[in-house]
Amino acid sequence: MSGNDLAAIAVTVLSLVASGALVVALVLVVAALRRLRATLAALQQETLPLVEELRRTVTDATGEVERVSDLVGTVEAISTRVDGASRLATAALSKPVIKTVAVASGTGRAARRLRHGS
Repeated sequence: MSGNDLAAIAVTVLSLVASGALVVALVLVVAALRRLRATLAALQQETLPLVEELRRTVTDATGEVERVSDLVGTVEAISTRVDGASRLATAALSKPVIKTVAVASGTGRAARRLRHGS
């Protein structure tokens, strides 16, 4: 056997070993991909119902926010009306009440003077 024959045998053996290592690595990668695919399927089965529930919850919350917004608008309108009515009542009743108190006070003074002084 010559040196060339030994080199050819060595290269062939190393090539077979390298090919075997690549096959083993490829088998491991395929197994990992299968596990990943199974994990993704399980994750999808668990998350899709959660996403649907979340969608329903958001839809319900949107409706509730609209209802609260309507209530706030109604409360603001009522507050404006009450404020206007309060101002109107103050304007309409303050002068007569002040005049009535003044008359009562003056009448009380006059009555005291008549009792004590005349």
